Amino acid sequence: MAFHLPPAALNPYDPTRSEHAIWRLETPGEGPVVAAAIHAGHDVRAEVRDLLALSNEERLREEDPFTAEWTTIGDTRIVGLRSRFEVDLNRDPNRAVYLKPEDAWGLDVWRNGPPPHVIDRSLEAYDAFYASMHRLLQEVERRHGRFVVYDLHAYNHRRGGPDHPPEDPELNPDINVGTGSMNLERWGPVVDPFLNALREADFLGRRLDVRENVKFTGGHFSEWIHSRFPESGCALAIEVKKFFMDEWTGTPFWEMIHAVRDILAHTLKPATEGLRDVS
Repeated sequence: MAFHLPPAALNPYDPTRSEHAIWRLETPGEGPVVAAAIHAGHDVRAEVRDLLALSNEERLREEDPFTAEWTTIGDTRIVGLRSRFEVDLNRDPNRAVYLKPEDAWGLDVWRNGPPPHVIDRSLEAYDAFYASMHRLLQEVERRHGRFVVYDLHAYNHRRGGPDHPPEDPELNPDINVGTGSMNLERWGPVVDPFLNALREADFLGRRLDVRENVKFTGGHFSEWIHSRFPESGCALAIEVKKFFMDEWTGTPFWEMIHAVRDILAHTLKPATEGLRDVS
């Protein structure tokens, strides 16, 4: 039976209200797998949109479009609805609002710097998200003891432009799994079978290059889960290279998007069986 997540009690943002929603929660099944695509969103609230210097296309290039498709593998699904250029849920609160070009891949994000009240509203939404996540994961913990979070992201590999070659594949695996913030001795029974299943899965007639902590070691969301739920929560920061889309035009390659979902689904059984072997 899916469970109900009550609204935030200590924050002016109620994530169940459409005008405040920065994320969507779905609990279609009962089980220990939480699938999150917190960078999937593209929308920004009006007061932020009026200040942005970036076009929709420029924002989309740094967001994680289509990653929400992959959350369908989870028992509990978390999908971001707002752009990371409004508030980045995968950074610590001091860096969650991009203020300088160096915060955002050298991009000039703002026509005029956001005033304090705009920043404060973004951070209120950020705080509401994490307060809700704490209650949600406490409930998953209560029901299942241990749980695994598929923290789903995508990353660019053609930053030189659409007519330039992709970046060095030796440094840019098809899938990078970040495990830098977890206790690998404890969570090895989950991580190792998960990685093996990804590497062995058939992806449209080939095997994907799946490596650990090459491009990324995991962001704030995974780190936060491991700090709050060190004995019960295993967060896998999964970064898929944007081979499944044209990162300059935003055009999706749906066959590949669905194939990524399928190989992630292939990992569920070994990963969840590994939860039982954690000591």
